[in-house]
Amino acid sequence: MDAAYDAEPWSDFAAGMAGAAAALAGLLFVAVSINIRTILTDPRIAGRAALALILLALPVFLSLVLLIPGQGDVALAVELLVISAVTVPSLGYLVRPAAHAAEQPLSSWIATNVVPSTVAALAPVVAAVGLLTASLGGLYWLPAAVAIALVGGLVNAWALLIEILR
Repeated sequence: MDAAYDAEPWSDFAAGMAGAAAALAGLLFVAVSINIRTILTDPRIAGRAALALILLALPVFLSLVLLIPGQGDVALAVELLVISAVTVPSLGYLVRPAAHAAEQPLSSWIATNVVPSTVAALAPVVAAVGLLTASLGGLYWLPAAVAIALVGGLVNAWALLIEILR
């Protein structure tokens, strides 16, 4: 069977990504704790911390559902859809226009918040539909979701650790 439509060949990828993303999410907690007073003074900054956490935790959950042994394609597709059903509204709320800080250029906000959130939340939907229909590239959408989520999470974590002190 083609690897795009079979979860078993993805186990090494999922194990590596689960560990890496979990470690990065843990480091985010350190960054937030270092600057907690500054973060709590502005709801937009606190929202950015939540955004970074969701973006860094999403690859962990995507990887965990790939690691469940012996599950069928339908079960995996449903799990991917459930993950997206939780992340889409959460990320949508966090990147709504009112969450945009005036200090951050619009292009930067779109590149670091809107695009990563949109791709990371919707790519698992495309992967699930592709898995069920044996089309659209199937599970190959998950590395895109993971990579974009990690980049978005890291950029926002960097802003929380360094940029808010400038």
